[in-house]
Amino acid sequence: MAAAAAETPEVLRECGCKGIRTCLICERQRGGDPPWELPPAKTYRFIYCSDTGWAVGAEESDFEGWAFPFPGVMLIEDFVTQEEEAELVRLMDRDPWKLSQSGRRKQDYGPKVNFRKQKLKTEGFCGLPSFSREVVRRMGLYPGLEGFRPVEQCNLDYCPERGSAIDPHLDDAWLWGERLVSLNLLSPTVLSMCREAPGSLLLCSAPSAAPEALVDSVIAPSRSVLCQEVEVAIPLPARSLLVLTGAARHQWKHAIHRRHIEARRVCVTFRELSAEFGPGGGQQELGQELLRIAFSFQGRPV
Repeated sequence: MAAAAAETPEVLRECGCKGIRTCLICERQRGGDPPWELPPAKTYRFIYCSDTGWAVGAEESDFEGWAFPFPGVMLIEDFVTQEEEAELVRLMDRDPWKLSQSGRRKQDYGPKVNFRKQKLKTEGFCGLPSFSREVVRRMGLYPGLEGFRPVEQCNLDYCPERGSAIDPHLDDAWLWGERLVSLNLLSPTVLSMCREAPGSLLLCSAPSAAPEALVDSVIAPSRSVLCQEVEVAIPLPARSLLVLTGAARHQWKHAIHRRHIEARRVCVTFRELSAEFGPGGGQQELGQELLRIAFSFQGRPV
């Protein structure tokens, strides 16, 4: 028994969960039921269709065949090759991963931020990692990502053995700008979107054409569903790049459910500065300094 325990990797005996957050590791250590209850699943599931930009009712559901527009999502498949994917993860694994909430591990490249007090420090921040230089350059070649200049990169490592997940949340809008960009590596997963606002979503018959052909074909809404009962699933293939803007960025919370992590997954999220830190903003000079540091590409995890 002692020998078996000694062979157990450290990560399987520790976690970074705090407060109400749990993972499979601490749930097993504590025994019994988890100290908190998982939020109830949304009643109605819709699937995002990248060809039309609409969220379509799941098959064999009450809303099969019905849909609503879901703007603010851009999905670029095969953004990197399999060889590039393997090399990126190899380079990440050379540096230590820190334990994080809900069974995740993380590596941060960015300024230290206190979002509650809206303060940040540049000490210790020495830029994005060198291996991201080509990734950032390639992003700017796509429509919708022109001028995207990230000052923060967060690598998150998900693993089914740890029960990795991330709760529904909105990314900060004081520091981080309009576009959130994530590169999904090693395995496919599903990004789950939900909205807590009151009111209803108006539904139409699900379109089958490309967006430019929909103008004259979409019929008037004839069904509705409560916003709070809807979850939109965005399938993310391995090596795909996801961009969230507009309503998808500011109104719909995003999450990764534990059940959608079936193999190791590494997510690389890039964030740009908000207008407050851009030209003419109240903290323009600080924004320029952050960009200068970020684009030195000399970073190590902080």
